[in-house]
Amino acid sequence: MLLTFGLGKPADNREERVTIVTLEAAGNSEEAPQPDSREREQADEKPAPTQPTAEPQPETPKPPPTPILNPTAAPPPPTPSERPPAPLPPQPVLRPSDGKVYGPPNSGGRSSAFRDTEQVGTAPNGEPLYAAAWYREPSDNELRGYLSTASGPGWGLIACRTAPDYRVEDCVGLDEYPSGSQINRAVLAAAWQFRVRPPRRGGQLLVGAWVRIRIDYGTGRR
Repeated sequence: MLLTFGLGKPADNREERVTIVTLEAAGNSEEAPQPDSREREQADEKPAPTQPTAEPQPETPKPPPTPILNPTAAPPPPTPSERPPAPLPPQPVLRPSDGKVYGPPNSGGRSSAFRDTEQVGTAPNGEPLYAAAWYREPSDNELRGYLSTASGPGWGLIACRTAPDYRVEDCVGLDEYPSGSQINRAVLAAAWQFRVRPPRRGGQLLVGAWVRIRIDYGTGRR
């Protein structure tokens, strides 16, 4: 589209007019009237049509936040209780009322054959005196003939030197109860039948060492 603006000569000084000529391209059968400049200025001054304001949509309520649970640590597995082993009960030690230990402490069992022999005093010659352990305990028949001349009940205590083949020799009386009962005399006479183990020290058998022997009469032998 070509626009040509022509300025006509004014007839007088009282009025001026502007003529707008519009040329359209070939093929248009009719010419559309164009608005004058004032109408165009008024059209330009018209405010632009306001866009319809969209109504605010109601806010969709948000779902409440899911509470976050603090992870709880699993309790540790119970540890098996370790119980200390129960202490062994102490072995009772039987002693006479006067505090002395008499005669063979046992019958010569296997467990005692490999332990050091307990020293219980001093022999008549000043050497150590050990507790006797029977290799073979005398029977009642072997003692009855000798003890029949003694007055019981009571006990006799003697000291003997050990000899080969579990025999004893050089026996001497130490004590008897009741005093004057002649039990020691009967025990010394029967000592040739006694079979006693020699004392043991540091794994060695002390043949020839002194041992102390007690014979009970009428109260049960030890």
